[in-house]
Amino acid sequence: MPSSNSDAGSDGEPEEEYTVEKILDKRIRGGKSEYLIKWEGYPDSENTWEPEDNLDCPDLISAFEEKSKAKKEEKKRKKEAESSSSGKKKQKLVDDEEGKPRGFERGLQPERIIGATDSSGELMFLMKWKDSDEADLVPARQANVKCPQIVIQFYEERLTWTTKDDD
Repeated sequence: MPSSNSDAGSDGEPEEEYTVEKILDKRIRGGKSEYLIKWEGYPDSENTWEPEDNLDCPDLISAFEEKSKAKKEEKKRKKEAESSSSGKKKQKLVDDEEGKPRGFERGLQPERIIGATDSSGELMFLMKWKDSDEADLVPARQANVKCPQIVIQFYEERLTWTTKDDD
């Protein structure tokens, strides 16, 4: 496996020096930072966790830390925005490009659920609306309250029954 250490090996010959292509992740082990390294010219199967002390790529580490910090701040902002909406206040799903209301905010009657997906750990339904050709993703927790019969119909349509033959 690649190693970023360029000290002499046990046989007295210097070890080959490897180039860090990308930092993929970070963890703390024994109170020290370790980074998951993608090595230049090697497949992902050769990625290794390396202590920060073994690495000589301060620019890549700084860039990774900045990106990681930005992601954490974005998650924090999203959580704060979700928690600031009260129980009576409707959560708006807005299309960023057009700025128009989405989901139940459109004021349309739900017709049926076309499909379901997971979005960041939350179950979402693709909702078809009456008198509209445009479908929206809506949180399942909203659909469960606003149109429980449509949710039940969606699940019932997908039930499969198996019977055991006693022949």
